[in-house]
Amino acid sequence: MKGTVVISCLLSLLLLQATAEEEKVEDFISALRDRSHIDETLRLATEDKSGDYAVAIEKLRKIYHSSIKPMEQAYKYNELRQHEISDGEITSKPMVLFLGPWSVGKSSMINYLLGMQDSPYQLYTGAEPTTSEFTVITHGEKIRSVEGIVMAADSSRSFSPLEKFGQNFLEKLVGIEMPHKMLERVTFVDTPGIIENRKQQERGYPFNDVCQWFIDRADLIFVVFDPTKLDVGLELEMLFRQLKGRESQIRIILNKADNLATQDLMRVYGALFWSLAPLINVTEPPRVYVSSFWPYDYAPDTSRDLFKREEISLLEDLNQVIENRMENKVAFIRQHGIRVRIHGLLVDRYVQTFKEKMSYFSDPELVFKEIVDDPDKFYIFKSILAKTNISKFDLPNRDAYRDFFGVNPVTNFKPLTAQCSYMGGCLLDKIEKAITNELPALLSSINSGKQPGLTSCEATGCGEKPTNRYRKN
Repeated sequence: MKGTVVISCLLSLLLLQATAEEEKVEDFISALRDRSHIDETLRLATEDKSGDYAVAIEKLRKIYHSSIKPMEQAYKYNELRQHEISDGEITSKPMVLFLGPWSVGKSSMINYLLGMQDSPYQLYTGAEPTTSEFTVITHGEKIRSVEGIVMAADSSRSFSPLEKFGQNFLEKLVGIEMPHKMLERVTFVDTPGIIENRKQQERGYPFNDVCQWFIDRADLIFVVFDPTKLDVGLELEMLFRQLKGRESQIRIILNKADNLATQDLMRVYGALFWSLAPLINVTEPPRVYVSSFWPYDYAPDTSRDLFKREEISLLEDLNQVIENRMENKVAFIRQHGIRVRIHGLLVDRYVQTFKEKMSYFSDPELVFKEIVDDPDKFYIFKSILAKTNISKFDLPNRDAYRDFFGVNPVTNFKPLTAQCSYMGGCLLDKIEKAITNELPALLSSINSGKQPGLTSCEATGCGEKPTNRYRKN
């Protein structure tokens, strides 16, 4: 009899335990936030016009290779700016970069946007510093992880230039591929959190240089904070110096806002602006989004409606980047072409000045040292402004050319007048045609909804005889 009672009690306890576990699961599921507004705002259900996009990308790639890259290679532009554009970069999707202090919710935000929580490939999160790698989340046919050395070795990807940062960094680079509608249109990059008490040398690779590489290529940059980490140290200050000139891409996120009462949230919001004001020297401050970006429901008795509206505003910002990806790509290539053109004109001017100052008894090294040490004395930069429609604000740093010619002797370069052929045309004419005609025409065709067809004309222009209007008369 006693044994029967004991067994009955044990069964009752097991039943109660199972019921409690089921209630916990139900509470957990009900605590998850509804994600339907993400798909609606980003219009993930609508069909992406990948065919038209592919045609426009191919046209852009041909313009770059036929009109911009020849001058880029002839005057070794990559050694001045350390930014070589690959086919992978031209064809790549828009990149969204997540930056900020450690444990502010960067990885949780990506998990939430992609619905990766509780999946085998969710980004690891926690209260301690958890992300020590640069994690690139891209679209793939199946879920898999890709090592950094594989990503760098694959020339079809846009990450092959990262090999220059060394093997220690490639061990800290991880790729995740997964089939997801959002990743068909955008790529996410999660970064290690900034830890102010850790020296950069302890990371084993040039952290700031790697961040700069991603910053230069990002279409949208989310700098994430939370209410407990508003202090600005040396590493965060360095990060904002690297972001200078990219203010239009920056979005500040005050995450975990539902942990605070409304009055405290207002104080934290003001403290965040107070901390960032010395670092962002622009007339119009970046947009700040205040919400809680993670999969679970907002804390009770908080500004739920405000947080939801802020989240939708952020998603609309992200959608604008996706919708304008082709226009941004054309504008980026055109801006790159303008810089290459300016570089070619300056190198040509250095070459011409060197030849004019050389005599039979002159020492070539001394002559060119005088030119490169004081280019204003020989009107190197002023002559470019006088002859062309170049803004003085677009001119590169004069000191950069001292280093450039220290590695590349001036005698290695030909003047622009010698960079012409009857079949191939002139380098200057081709790049100017791309900047003033071909790229704007491609942009207009995209904006008007017309399909930009591929022409059979060569770079000289459908039988047009090449001319060199930069040649001296």
